[in-house]
Amino acid sequence: MGPVQHDLAGEPTFEPMIQVDMEIKAFVSAWRHCDYVSTYMARMISQNRSDSVRHSNLFSSAFNELLEVAFRTRLADGELACRVSRHGATDRIELTFPCLPGERQFYQEALSQVAAFEAKERYLNSVSGDLAPSREMVLLELAVDYNATLWVEEADGDAIRLVVDLPLEGQ
Repeated sequence: MGPVQHDLAGEPTFEPMIQVDMEIKAFVSAWRHCDYVSTYMARMISQNRSDSVRHSNLFSSAFNELLEVAFRTRLADGELACRVSRHGATDRIELTFPCLPGERQFYQEALSQVAAFEAKERYLNSVSGDLAPSREMVLLELAVDYNATLWVEEADGDAIRLVVDLPLEGQ
């Protein structure tokens, strides 16, 4: 694994820390896999943080939400790739998974809403309702509660890559 670069001008280099790949069919076979993967990754990357237990808990919680979004994919073929890189106080999660064209459009639209001015208001209105959180609201939660920056990228084949920058250290 080499340094991770994104096409944003002047962006710092994120150094790779850990990557876990698995068949999506195996991943979606049991809901608990979201918890297993997020807990494992959080423990691996948090040991050198100033408050490793706090960092691990926050990272695991945020990453679990992201994995649950990917868990809902409707494609049963392909790979799930989970990569975590770091630059200073920010951990970058790159989650690549199979995705139908309609889902791809959903993610692009949902992430454009996350960046919208009223994102916090929309999120707060959603948590006061009685419905289970939608995938869109989970993405809003990451942006609002974790101060995350999110975007979607095209990946090879029938896959997308959700990228989330989490500035957990020092919050």
